[in-house]
Amino acid sequence: MSGNFYKQKVLILDFGSQYTQLIARRVREAQVYCEIHPFNISIEKIKTFSPMGIILSGGPASIYEINAPNVDRQILDLKVPVLGICYGMQFLTHLLSGIVSKATDREYGNAAMTIEDNRDLFYGFGISDQETVWMSHGDRIDRMPEGFVALASSKNSPIAAMADASRKFFGVQFHPEVAHTPEGHRVLKNFLFRICGCEPSWTMASFVRRTIRKQRERIGEDRVICGLSGGVDSSVTAVLLHKAIGDRLSCIFVDNGLLRRGEVQDVMEVFQEYYGMDLHLVDASERFLSCLKGISDPEEKRKIIGREFIGVFEQKAKELGSAKYLAQGTLYPDVIESVSFKGPSATIKSHHNVGGLPETMKLKLIEPLRELFKDEVRQVGVELGLPREMVIRQPFPGPGLAVRILGEVTRDRLEILRSADVIVLEEIRKAGLYEKVWQSFAVLLPVRTVGVMGDERTYENVIAIRVVDSLDAMTADWTRIPYEVQARMSNRIINSVKGVNRVVYDISSKPPSTIEWE
Repeated sequence: MSGNFYKQKVLILDFGSQYTQLIARRVREAQVYCEIHPFNISIEKIKTFSPMGIILSGGPASIYEINAPNVDRQILDLKVPVLGICYGMQFLTHLLSGIVSKATDREYGNAAMTIEDNRDLFYGFGISDQETVWMSHGDRIDRMPEGFVALASSKNSPIAAMADASRKFFGVQFHPEVAHTPEGHRVLKNFLFRICGCEPSWTMASFVRRTIRKQRERIGEDRVICGLSGGVDSSVTAVLLHKAIGDRLSCIFVDNGLLRRGEVQDVMEVFQEYYGMDLHLVDASERFLSCLKGISDPEEKRKIIGREFIGVFEQKAKELGSAKYLAQGTLYPDVIESVSFKGPSATIKSHHNVGGLPETMKLKLIEPLRELFKDEVRQVGVELGLPREMVIRQPFPGPGLAVRILGEVTRDRLEILRSADVIVLEEIRKAGLYEKVWQSFAVLLPVRTVGVMGDERTYENVIAIRVVDSLDAMTADWTRIPYEVQARMSNRIINSVKGVNRVVYDISSKPPSTIEWE
């Protein structure tokens, strides 16, 4: 558990809620360090983590289901404050011999909740205040455990919040972490600061100082190799390590032929000229495109790209020699997804940071950002003085444009997509939307449609435009960008990108769709 590096920390036990990462984000936003771990983590590991508070997340199960998730009862003997949210509250009730039963009506969505006790968890709220909260549950508390009192109620939940203040055990039936509970952040802060006694000490400035010191101590006089893609994660990783060990860091930038227009030049200019890093460019575009010839299956494309990248990287690393460590820009969501509440999540698609290193490389892995969410990584980039354009850059898939070309990847199809991609990003920036949306890009579809251009019939390609809003890419909604912006993108693409006669706009959300098309 990496949290032993921090004194002020909270443990979140995951029962499978879709909102668990949001709990962690809200705690981090309050400048308190936290980690998410599966509900079945051992009591020994919890003791080693030494949390100042424990939050039990929500979850889709009923406590009466066979194999319903449960936590070692010994957590209640640690004399650590506990907050149960939704299923977490029901589990806490069940564990302490209260009564949980099926609600007459499932309560889902916005609900009006009345505050009945404004001590502790609802400090600063008014008695009888009506608060809008987000409910999502089929069970409810019918009888509280001995020693508990009700703090709030709603129409379908007579006990919408409860507390045993003497033991510092609390439960809320609603979700304080979601935006649909406008004052939920106040509830969480009361738990963190008033009840747990935490202090707001988790800042990106302190993270940078600690990480540089920690990596200097770990690496010593050895050398590190870093795979640089030009994206936010790998860029911040490289600059952070460069601050720590200077010229003992060597970066390898592989041009796989699947990058956006001008990307190679931009990356080389920033890291070689601006930072003076030891940066090695490997032009492997022919190798990648040759391996992708005739391949249409998206998972096969990802695996080929991952395999070839490792091969190219391994070859260059051997040429450089003498390195003991490999640095990688793994983020906290990657870590969480690899240890879900019921073990590894089902494979939706191969992740570009997952797949491991060849055993023959025998390099030890360094992942300085593995504790951070994406927005925190951007803040670290600001602390490190990276160019603003790089810090605010939208996420770009590891396999590059290959997963935005549906079907076979060829030089001609890459040129069509690159040209359309430039137009999409230019218009998004002109409209002032680039920093407001999570991602905006073009996709080349494997279909051709009939059109009319210059009084002649055409039979050409279709470009789909994808723009989404998200916090962390776990869920996303399609962006309602102005029609005039869509019109400009469509007109420019059809008029100036040879081989395209139709543009469509993707209005699918995640779930059920993914952000990328492949």
